[in-house]
Amino acid sequence: MEPLNNDLIEQIKIESVRFSFLLNEVQKVIVGNEQTIMFAMIALLSNGHILLEGVPGVAKTTLIKTITQALGLHFKRIQFTPDLLPSDLIGTLIYNPKTHEFETKYGPIFANLILADEINRTPAKVQAALLEAMQERQVTIGSHTHSLEKPFLVFATQNPIEQEGTYRLPEAQVDRFMFKLMVEYLPMSQEKQLMQRLHHTVAVKQVLSKDDIFKAQELVSHVYVDDKVMDYIVAIVFATRNPSAFKLPQIKAFIQYGVSPRATLGLYQAAQAHAFLKKRHFVTPDDIKAVAHPLLRHRLSLTYEAEADGIKPDEIITTILHTVPTP
Repeated sequence: MEPLNNDLIEQIKIESVRFSFLLNEVQKVIVGNEQTIMFAMIALLSNGHILLEGVPGVAKTTLIKTITQALGLHFKRIQFTPDLLPSDLIGTLIYNPKTHEFETKYGPIFANLILADEINRTPAKVQAALLEAMQERQVTIGSHTHSLEKPFLVFATQNPIEQEGTYRLPEAQVDRFMFKLMVEYLPMSQEKQLMQRLHHTVAVKQVLSKDDIFKAQELVSHVYVDDKVMDYIVAIVFATRNPSAFKLPQIKAFIQYGVSPRATLGLYQAAQAHAFLKKRHFVTPDDIKAVAHPLLRHRLSLTYEAEADGIKPDEIITTILHTVPTP
């Protein structure tokens, strides 16, 4: 990858400042959750999708709605339920008796930001209908393929799998999410702020336009990644597939399948976006480490032995990051 010229470096510094305005605007409504907001911005810059997991009532829905308002984008919320049909999501053909023709009725998927609320409560056929939209940015209604408006991002929320009425998402579906973020309870000091803000309505202002987003996405794609940093990304990915080759025999028994090539591309793109938000025009190994856990945790397939021993994907990722040599 060729180093950047001075003009691009200066543009990155200028445009990255705009996203600090986005963070400030969202935090007028959202208490805490700085890391979640940051990864939402990285996903936006990388054209990725996010899976948010947390118990009910931790403001997952409010967070995404606030981000959408600050971006001034077309937003649709879809409540996923056991009786949802694919046509409820993407749309269908309706016969018009006056014209004797079928007309397309577009579904809520035709928006910039989709909030798929409680995605793990819906049947598999609806999950399959969402796959094409997430991966190809297009949907098929009848015999016609319709492109989705750019930018197009899916923010899906799910309650923990142990909650009543939920079940695991298909692996192919999960792999299409760039990040899986865990939304935790707030600390005591921030929980108090929730009460203090209860009766104070804050109007969220639009701080970025579509053109700003497209320009930033283009600049992020030019953030410099050195060959040694690329080798580091590949080493992390292959350590999940063949731990013994990286002096990690202690985790081999816990990994059923390593992460997919999407993880390699995701680490590359997310690290570029992270560097951009830090107002840098080049990627460092610290950028890789900063995005590794939310990008890899849902792609690691663990063995029954790992589940029996209570081993979590984050623990394995931490071990890999501590062992694989940093350039």
